[in-house]
Amino acid sequence: MAPAVARVVSGTTGLGGPRPDVATVVQAAGGVVWRVRHGHLQVQLIHRPRYKDWSWPKGKVDPGETLVTTAVREVAEETGKPVVLGVPLPGLQYLMPDDQVKRVHYWAARRADATAPSVLARLPVAPVNRAEIDDKRWLPVEEALTRLTRKADRAPLEALSAEYEAGRLATRALVIARHGRAVSRSAWQGHEQDRPLTPAGHGQAHALVPVFAAFGVEQVLTSQWQRCADTVDPYVRSARIIPAVDPALTEASHDSKPSRVTQAVQELLAAPVSSLLCTHRPVLPTVLKVLGSHARESVLSALPSRNPYLQPGDALIAHIADTAKGPLVVGVERIRPKVV
Repeated sequence: MAPAVARVVSGTTGLGGPRPDVATVVQAAGGVVWRVRHGHLQVQLIHRPRYKDWSWPKGKVDPGETLVTTAVREVAEETGKPVVLGVPLPGLQYLMPDDQVKRVHYWAARRADATAPSVLARLPVAPVNRAEIDDKRWLPVEEALTRLTRKADRAPLEALSAEYEAGRLATRALVIARHGRAVSRSAWQGHEQDRPLTPAGHGQAHALVPVFAAFGVEQVLTSQWQRCADTVDPYVRSARIIPAVDPALTEASHDSKPSRVTQAVQELLAAPVSSLLCTHRPVLPTVLKVLGSHARESVLSALPSRNPYLQPGDALIAHIADTAKGPLVVGVERIRPKVV
């Protein structure tokens, strides 16, 4: 649990560095869980008896976790329910009583069904500790703004409310993954389509599982080449889903007919559920071009624009909202899981 804060240093995620006399930065993550009831936006606050405060569910990053994994785990531990992450929200940076800097990263989050594939793929979490969290409440935005103990905690809520009013809060994810590190071409004596992952690549594939799960991936489309199939394998096994294999996503097929990749990405953008596409570096420019053609102007600069676009084992999360003009990419994140 987060300790009581001394004062706010910055009100946005990732801005500024720690003071020169501060040795470490403590990373934490959480979520603003939301729902719509009777046409009104509501959010869920938690109460911590130790600090006598109302705040958002959050907590420190455990060793080996990505921020999104922490956010999903902490929300589940403190509210008792699993969630799927949506768009990132402004975070906080502040000094703790021991003079360390703490950075808290937030995402919009929605309840997930306990039997959803992405929830099945997660590690179990501890039940709510009543000594740490003794109350939780769904509140309308205006009431939540006044109930929050710290004014700084209003920033993510105000951003979430603005996204809702703009029709961009209800999103799904399209995750673009480059396959994990593979055996080099010079060291491989077999067919190119059979070139496998290295042990490090298999480690990356397993590290991607909680990332895919955090964003609620329910369907998987992959290149048929071995290194891509092996990259998605740990997730599809954990989530108990059957991946779709598309020959168009291989390097060879893309070279001869990139339009088939364009079509595949467009179909995933329009899909009603969160999806994962796993492919190769030479295919990524076409994938990114399609994402860019459906993206808000403010999002374009956040899309990778230079070779290699994504490193092996990296994931690009595109947050998609439905609009009158079709699917719109309203935000992107790039995640490189930690391999332990």
